[in-house]
Amino acid sequence: MNPPSSVAATGGPEAVALALASCAACPRLAKFLAEVRAAHPEYHARPVMPFGDHRARLLVVGLAPGMHGANRTGRPFTGDHAGILLYETLHRYGFASQPTSLAAGDGLQLHDCRITNAVKCLPPQNKPLPVEIRTCNHYLAEELRAAPALRVVVALGSIAHGAVLKALGLRLADHAFAHGARHLLPEGRILLDSYHCSRYNTQTRRLTAEGFAAIFAAVRDELERA
Repeated sequence: MNPPSSVAATGGPEAVALALASCAACPRLAKFLAEVRAAHPEYHARPVMPFGDHRARLLVVGLAPGMHGANRTGRPFTGDHAGILLYETLHRYGFASQPTSLAAGDGLQLHDCRITNAVKCLPPQNKPLPVEIRTCNHYLAEELRAAPALRVVVALGSIAHGAVLKALGLRLADHAFAHGARHLLPEGRILLDSYHCSRYNTQTRRLTAEGFAAIFAAVRDELERA
């Protein structure tokens, strides 16, 4: 269940991309992706790479690719409901060149922002197992290590929050998840928590557009003070 050792051996975003492209470290996820590719040959249905420059000051961490979103298009939060509010908000605060993200070739560019997931492969029922989250954490740890200018991390949901802490060797007990919570990380970096921008959270009003915007307004404030 260990991820490829090439990431640790070589390091950097190129090593992450190379190792991710051929990763089959989680048998359940690898089997599920093979089934999805057979049913939907037009889908990406492989590990989804981070999107954006690794030298960005902002990193947004989600949970995992969605079946008909990133798993279909090959780009995080692209083509599904969760991406609607995310990219609208990123555009509003100057982190994206346009407010929509429909397909990998739509010309969208991120500005001083990078987007990734705690788990890089589509899990059945959108629910990765704890062992899969732990196995994939090696990649997130390397992404954080290879981000020289990173100042702010936004965790979308409690699983992403926990994954960031684990990747940095920090204890969850010392950094409880709460929407809008601010946590000081090593090297002066900041972790900001948000509820995930999922269809369920937005339709139930657990997360509102205003509440989500407040997170990225706080990001802007942090970056202006950095």
